[in-house]
Amino acid sequence: MAEGDENLPRDAKIVKTLLKSMGVDDYEPRVMHQFLELWHRYVADVLTDAQVYSEHAGKSTVDCDDLKLAIQSKVNFSFSQPPPREVLLELARSRNKIPMPKKRVGGGPGILLPQEQDTLIRANYQLEIIPKKQAVEETEEEEDEEIADPNSSSSQQPKPEIPLTTTTTLTPQRVSFPLAKRPKQPAPR
Repeated sequence: MAEGDENLPRDAKIVKTLLKSMGVDDYEPRVMHQFLELWHRYVADVLTDAQVYSEHAGKSTVDCDDLKLAIQSKVNFSFSQPPPREVLLELARSRNKIPMPKKRVGGGPGILLPQEQDTLIRANYQLEIIPKKQAVEETEEEEDEEIADPNSSSSQQPKPEIPLTTTTTLTPQRVSFPLAKRPKQPAPR
């Protein structure tokens, strides 16, 4: 063993031996602590599950069958196996039969992108932009003041004309996007 190995706990020596058996000779010291933490958490979870299974079966102690069931449960729900290579190759072949679009979106240099209707990032809402009508609102405010106090001195002074030509020529802009279909919800009772 290397220098300082005699001071390591037994679990740390096992982790170090496992790393060496896998061909990992150079690693940070924190790696060993991370493996020990993962190992401890896994064993604690398995033992807790085994105790729950033992109590459910009406046993007073945890036995080997409870541990096997807990480990099998952990393996089934925690670790998933990747699909076989043949399945992945078949999926890749079927997907690659469809050619990528040749047209560039935007027409300039850059990455080839699919058409907008074929993407998931297109907007799916409708927005109505209505310009502010400041001049019309100002005249409405002045009329409200005259109604509130008809004897005030400001109503006797001549009012300056506000040109309304700029606000009357503005029309609301409507921007629309396709909306996704939503399932119909039942009416509240």
